[in-house]
Amino acid sequence: MNLPDETLPAASSAADVPDAAAEPAAASTASFAEQLSEFEQSHSHRSEGDTRQLQGTVVSVDAEFVYLDIGYKTEGILARDSFANHGEDLPLGSTFKVSVKGRNPEGYYELSLLRVAQATDWPSLEQAFAQKTAVAGVVTGVVKGGLSVDLGVRAFLPASRSGTRDAAEMEKLVGQPITCRITKLDTVEEDVVVDRRSVLEEEALVLQQSRFSALREGEVVRGTVRSFAPYGAFVELGGIDGLLHISDMAWSRMSSAEDLLSLGESIDVKILSVDPETRRISLGLKQLQPEPWERVPERYLAGQRVTGTVTRLMDFGAFVELEPGIEGLIHVSEMSWVRKVRKPSDLLKVGDTVDAMILAVNVAEKRISLGLKQALGDPWSDVPQRFPAGASIQGPVTRLTKFGAFIQLGEGVEGLVHVSEISAERRIQHPQDVLRVGETVKVLVLGLDVEKRQIRLSIKQLAPTGLSEYLEEHKPGDLVSGRVVSISSAGQSAEPVVVELGEGVRAQCFLSIVPAPAEDTDSSGADLSRLTSMLSARWKGGTASTAKVEPLAPGQIRSFQITKLDRDSQLIELKLT
Repeated sequence: MNLPDETLPAASSAADVPDAAAEPAAASTASFAEQLSEFEQSHSHRSEGDTRQLQGTVVSVDAEFVYLDIGYKTEGILARDSFANHGEDLPLGSTFKVSVKGRNPEGYYELSLLRVAQATDWPSLEQAFAQKTAVAGVVTGVVKGGLSVDLGVRAFLPASRSGTRDAAEMEKLVGQPITCRITKLDTVEEDVVVDRRSVLEEEALVLQQSRFSALREGEVVRGTVRSFAPYGAFVELGGIDGLLHISDMAWSRMSSAEDLLSLGESIDVKILSVDPETRRISLGLKQLQPEPWERVPERYLAGQRVTGTVTRLMDFGAFVELEPGIEGLIHVSEMSWVRKVRKPSDLLKVGDTVDAMILAVNVAEKRISLGLKQALGDPWSDVPQRFPAGASIQGPVTRLTKFGAFIQLGEGVEGLVHVSEISAERRIQHPQDVLRVGETVKVLVLGLDVEKRQIRLSIKQLAPTGLSEYLEEHKPGDLVSGRVVSISSAGQSAEPVVVELGEGVRAQCFLSIVPAPAEDTDSSGADLSRLTSMLSARWKGGTASTAKVEPLAPGQIRSFQITKLDRDSQLIELKLT
C-alpha cells in the first residue's frame, strides 16, 4: 500500500532515540507494524465494504471543487456540480456527512455525500447490492446505450440513468470517478448494471436537508431568482427554494414580481420563517429597507396639501400613493362638493396624479384619510355674496331630471330650476321638452340654503310676458276693449267679470248689481218697477231714456275703462263703459 508522506510516521534516527542501538530490531519492526495497522484502521479508504461517513466542514471553494475538513491531515474534495447552483451560495463553515471514495493524484480525498462502499470483488459487490449501498467507480468509456464503469469488475451504466442531459456530457464523464448504485447483479453471467442518477438525486436531497437545518429565522442570505409565480418569486438558497411573496418584495404595492426582479438575478433576502414540517421557507426583500410608516408622523399632518398617484379604485373610494409604501384613501364622499359621486371611476382613473388634502392620519392602523374636494377649496364659501336672491345670471344646463334642470352658476356651484319655473306660457311636463344639456340659459335666483347647498332658480320670471308689456304700456283711465271670458254666479253684491285684454292679459271688471224686484202692480194694474226705472232715468239725465242696454255675456267684445293698474301684483281692474 502506498501511503502519503503526510500520514506516515516520521522516520526516527538513532540520534533522536536514546539507546536505539540497544533495542532489538524485531521490537522496532513490531512497533512500525502496530502504527501502520492503527493508521489503516482509522484512515483506510480502500477497505472492502467500507461505508463509514465522516463529518465534513467547508473550508474553501475554488472554480472546480469544494474543500472540506474531514478530520484528516489532508482535506477532502467534492466537485462543485455536486451542489445545487454549482455551490455559488455555499457558505464557509457549512457541514455535511461525507464518505471517502478514494484519493486523487494531488493527494486530496475524493468524497461523496452518501455512504459509499469501496467494492473490490464480487462478495463486496453482493454486499453493496443487498444493502443498496452506493459504490465508487470510474467511467472507462462510452458504449452503445450508455457508459462502461469499472467497479473492480466491469459494469454497465444506461444513458438514461447517467444523470447527464446529452451525449456531450456523457463524453465528459469518461475517466472520471463516479458514485452509483447497483441495480442488477448476476455473478454467474458477470452482468452488473448501475444507476448514477438516483445517487445524484439522493445527494441533492441530503444537501438540501443539511442546508435547510442550517437556516435561521431573521438571517440574511444570498440567493438566486429561479422562477416566477403570480403570487411572487422562488429564490434558490444553495439547493433549496424559498418563496419571496409579492407583498414582501417592496413597501410599495406591486402588480407583478417581474416589475422588480429578473430570472437569474442574485439578491439578498431575509428569512422570515422556516417551517420544519412542510419545509417551507418564507423570504422578505422589503424587510431589508426601513419601514416607511416610521416617518409618517413627522412627514404628514392633517390639513397638509399633498400630491399622489391613484393606484387602485374600489367601490368606496380611491387609493392614492403618496410615496413608496405610503397610501391614502379618498372616500367617494370626499371627491366633489356638488356632484354625488356613486363610484370613483366617475372622476378618476388609475395612474392619475391628484392634489388632495390630508383629513386625518392614523399611524397605528396605517391609514391616511384624504379629501379631493378640500384641495380645490369650498366653492360655497362665498355663494351668498356671489349669487344673492334676486340676482340674474347665466349658466349652462348640466343635468335634466323629472322635477327640473340643474344650472351651473360657477365652478362647483349648481342651482335647480324647478319644472314649474321654466315657462309661464305653458305647462311643462318634462324639462327636456324645452331645454337641452349644455344649453346656456338666463335664470333668476329665488333663494338659497348654504347649509343644504341648494339654490332655487327660475327661468320664467325673467322672460318677458304679454302682461308685463301691457302694464308698461297702459295707465289708469285708459279706455280699452276686451273680450268677456267668464261671469261669476249671480247673487253677490259685486259680481267679478273676467275680461281678456290681449294674449295672456286678463283683468277683472266689477258690476254693481241691483236686484230686480218682482213685478208689482198697484190695484189699478200699473207696473211700479217700470215706472221707478223711468223716473230714475229722467232724474239723472233729465229725460227718460228709451235705449235698451244689452246684458254682458261670455264671448262679447265690449269697451272698458282701466280703473286700477298694479304693476307689483300685476293686477288690472276695469269698469264697463
